[in-house]
Amino acid sequence: MQHLKKEQTLILIKPDGIQRSLIGEIVSRFERVGLKLVGLKMLVPTAEHIEKHYTLDPEWRRVTGEKTIESYRKKGVEPPSDDPLEITARIIEGLKKYMTSGPVVAMVWQGAHSVAIVRKIIGGTEPLTSDVGTIRGDYVLDSYQMSDTDSRSVRNLIHASGSVAEAANEIKHWFGEHEVLKYRLVEESILYDVNLDGILE
Repeated sequence: MQHLKKEQTLILIKPDGIQRSLIGEIVSRFERVGLKLVGLKMLVPTAEHIEKHYTLDPEWRRVTGEKTIESYRKKGVEPPSDDPLEITARIIEGLKKYMTSGPVVAMVWQGAHSVAIVRKIIGGTEPLTSDVGTIRGDYVLDSYQMSDTDSRSVRNLIHASGSVAEAANEIKHWFGEHEVLKYRLVEESILYDVNLDGILE
C-alpha cells in the first residue's frame, strides 16, 4: 500500500484568482502546511477540456443537479428546474465561460492527506459561507445568490479535487505523466522521518 505522504491532489487557480494577483498567496498556504508542489503549469483551457474535467465522474451531472435543487429548496427558493440534468447543463455552460475567460494555473500537490488538507485550507464552495481563515473566506465576497442573480458561476478562486480517486483522474486530465515530478524536499525528513534522525550532528 502506498504511504500517505505520496497522496496527491489537483488544484486549479481559476481566472479570478489570477486576475486578483493571489497566486503567491494561494501557493504559500499549501507550502506552509507542508505540502510539496510536484506539478505546475499555466494555460488557457478550452471549453471542451473544462466540460471533460467536470464530467470525468459519470455521476457528476446527476449528483450536482440534485444537490443544487436541494440547496435551493433549503433556502426556500424555487429551483429553476426540477430536472437535475437540466440544472447541470446550465452549470456546465457557466463553468465553461468562467474557466476559459483567462489563464488558469494548474498544480499537483503531494503530501499526507493532501486532498482533505487542501479542502480544509480553501474552505467551502460558496465564499459567503466559508470560514474566516480559509482562502475563500478571507479573499472572496461572492455568493450563490449573487451568481444566480447574474446568471454566472460563483467566483471562488480555486478548484480542488474532492477525493483521492477524483484527484487521480483529474491529474491525468491536466498533466502528462512526465509533468508530475518526483523529487526530495528537505523538509520531508522533518514531516515524515519516523525518528527524526540526523538533526543533531
